[in-house]
Amino acid sequence: MRHHHLPARAALAALALALAISAAAAAFAQTGEIRIAHIHSKTGPQQSLSMQTRAGLLLGLDYATGGSMMVHGKKLVLIEKDDQGKPDLGRSLLAAAYADDKADIAIGPALSSVALAMLPVAQEYKKILLVEPAVADSITGDKWNPYIFRTGRNSSQDAIANAAAIDKPGVSVATLAPDYAFGRDGIKAFKDVLRHARLVHEEYLPTNTTDFTAGAQRLIDKLKDLPGRKLIFILWANPNSNPFKIADMDLKRYGIEITSGGSTLPGLVTYKNFPGMEGATYYYFGIPKNPVNQALVAAHYKAYKTPPDFFTAGGFSAAMALVTALEATKGDTDSRLLIKTMEGMEFDTPKGRMYFRKEDHQAMQSMYHFRIEVDPAFPWGVPVLVREIGAQEMNVPIRNRRQ
Repeated sequence: MRHHHLPARAALAALALALAISAAAAAFAQTGEIRIAHIHSKTGPQQSLSMQTRAGLLLGLDYATGGSMMVHGKKLVLIEKDDQGKPDLGRSLLAAAYADDKADIAIGPALSSVALAMLPVAQEYKKILLVEPAVADSITGDKWNPYIFRTGRNSSQDAIANAAAIDKPGVSVATLAPDYAFGRDGIKAFKDVLRHARLVHEEYLPTNTTDFTAGAQRLIDKLKDLPGRKLIFILWANPNSNPFKIADMDLKRYGIEITSGGSTLPGLVTYKNFPGMEGATYYYFGIPKNPVNQALVAAHYKAYKTPPDFFTAGGFSAAMALVTALEATKGDTDSRLLIKTMEGMEFDTPKGRMYFRKEDHQAMQSMYHFRIEVDPAFPWGVPVLVREIGAQEMNVPIRNRRQ
């Protein structure tokens, strides 16, 4: 009899083991993972702003998931890759993230040139790339494809907001910008929306320029003899290069003023020399009044002992958009479902409510007309709100060719 019982016991043990394995597999399938690749410049020329985006993304994912880093029982896994600010590297890293790391979705990068190299990869792998913070219009314009969404503002949003701050009759404007997609797209958009002011000269210089003397002289020559208010609009993005040095060339002698958009906190240190300067900004931590921004500011002070910066808000916004979408799909990362969910989707951010425009997946958002004031409590010029420029006020062109 004993001889017959042993196989039965073994069979029961095997069955119990099989049930345990299948239960564990079911539990894993139920929890599972949502794999997010963040491709950004951990090194390279845009390292500082890229690390702001990273800090905001991490704080935002924590906030949006209530500290759990889970959405519908699935763990959010962040995979970081360093594009070094190189387009070819960004493209290959994104392909590797989708193919080898099995990323469900990707976020990044910092540079527009890197983003433009990455766009076709998202389409090839049929996976979403959430662009933050690269701003070139062409990303959601003629180089766009349906897998591209952007929480970051685009050049047109910057330009329209800055034009709203200075576009008045009798004003002559010359522009100074870096000679690549960010600068050229930005000035084109700025030029396209000017209705009253007159654009008299465009100056493009290498992004790593340190001596602005020759460029500034060309700007001065174009403006100095003109009547009315004369402005040089500076659009720049390299923290290691300071175009505001042109103020040393005694612009006041010619009645020429400087205007610019918002900047990072280190950039705003320069603005302290320009009290009263007006422009428009994407974000300054002291401006938006809403619970999400309060949470970001508090969490950032706690983690870093400093206020959140320009691009920190963007990373936080990307996290909010991503978790809002995944909550709506109950954790399903199918790209077709995510696209359907995200088109027209509203989500909360430190800047208030945003939504993805259906036509080009650009996040429509407020901008802020500011005036610089000097406050001894801060080492930088403080952008004080003149007025919020709402998304509905900005006629942001749709530049893609969606069929």
